[in-house]
Amino acid sequence: MRRRDPRPLAQALEGVVGQARPHTLLARIQMVWEDAAGPTVAAEAQPRVETAGTLVVECSSGVWAQELEFLAPDLLARLNEALEGPGNTPVRALRFRVGRPG
Repeated sequence: MRRRDPRPLAQALEGVVGQARPHTLLARIQMVWEDAAGPTVAAEAQPRVETAGTLVVECSSGVWAQELEFLAPDLLARLNEALEGPGNTPVRALRFRVGRPG
């Protein structure tokens, strides 16, 4: 019997990581957050809780929470697009609070 060549570690782990990844909406949001929000916002605000389609985002300051309130419609659209594509809206509302985004 001939032994196959070893495969790259990334390829071997690809299937395992996909199976181990949580399949909750919050976990999916956390995976796409930086792409949807952008690196500057992601450094100052992180998704923490999702309940019945409402996402609570913890911000580094009240100023960031207020600014994100103004940007919420655009951020919500980009987040839902990153999650499911256009037309599907798993997140219906965003709430912002001061907390520890890191």
